[in-house]
Amino acid sequence: MSRVARHLIVTGKVQGVFFRDWTVAQATGLGLDGWVRNLPDGTVEILAAGDTAAVADLIRRAHDGPARAQVDGVTEAPADDPGTTGFARR
Repeated sequence: MSRVARHLIVTGKVQGVFFRDWTVAQATGLGLDGWVRNLPDGTVEILAAGDTAAVADLIRRAHDGPARAQVDGVTEAPADDPGTTGFARR
């Protein structure tokens, strides 16, 4: 198993639509580590680490988000592994 970490910024109507809780559920189900938080500019920031395929799956899912979200875009960049266990909402 190859482990990677990715930093994501999700834009669109992504706050106030349960995006963070949805992300925690998705990431936990995929066995990922990391966190998700709202940023003051209205975007959502995600740091996800784990199996390469599972991280890629979370990124694909983030392009749609939960039912009430309207995702305009997801930017992705390599990241340092947070070195934590589990996935948290910040």
